[in-house]
Amino acid sequence: MLDFVQQLVSGVALGCVYGLIALGFVLVYKATEVVNFAQGDLMMLGGFFAFTFIGMMGLNYWLGFAGAVAAMALFGMVAERVVVRPILGYPQFSIIMVTIGLGYFLRSVAGMIWGTDDLKIDTPFSQGVLRMGSLVLAYDKLSVIAATMILCTLLWLFFNKTMLGTAMRASSENMLAAYYMGIPVKRVVSVVWAISAAVATCAGVLLAPITFIHSNVGLVLGLKAFPAAVLGGFGSIPGAVVGGVLIGVIESMAGFYLPEGGRTSRPTSCCSPCCS
Repeated sequence: MLDFVQQLVSGVALGCVYGLIALGFVLVYKATEVVNFAQGDLMMLGGFFAFTFIGMMGLNYWLGFAGAVAAMALFGMVAERVVVRPILGYPQFSIIMVTIGLGYFLRSVAGMIWGTDDLKIDTPFSQGVLRMGSLVLAYDKLSVIAATMILCTLLWLFFNKTMLGTAMRASSENMLAAYYMGIPVKRVVSVVWAISAAVATCAGVLLAPITFIHSNVGLVLGLKAFPAAVLGGFGSIPGAVVGGVLIGVIESMAGFYLPEGGRTSRPTSCCSPCCS
């Protein structure tokens, strides 16, 4: 039972990261009907920014976290303005290929700047554990779960209780009608991309205590987060997080309980003289 609970917490923590990346997919799709296949690479780039601020420049963890989120929010707005906006209205296949190309470009640039080695960010939650009798839970995994809940709550309040959030929801429902009602649709779309990149950065920084940051981590996690967005309903913000948690829990449980691939219950025969 203890193993089950520990694997469940690990799966939920990993699933929260998937859910945050899937949340970026959903935000961009709801605003522009564009599937941003570079979302995982935005997470990767945000993790590298956080490593630069915290690990290389020596800033406080929270200041480095905030600096990485702000830098990636600005980068998201620039990417939307330079890469995506000029091709809006083209066939969806063209836009998808452009976002895939953006992801390849970001991975190449990250490899040239930060190298291909695995990097890790030291956080206030890296070492501590919570003991509940025989049950031991790592603070880094609990912090990911708590941060995801807080972030989802803040996003819900933003989209439902602010004028800008209402404008975003109106634009996602009918962009042309929102434009005729005086909503600055282009500015709203830029803000959506900024929020999407900021959320991806949060996922990258939260992932750092659990695993390492490297130039291909965005591709791997992005391919896992996309099914999470589809599973939760591509237009549902809560569904994206739920879908990510489901995939994370299934992955964790399967890796722990299912036998390793290729391993059989019967021992293999040996032709060595020492076995005779």
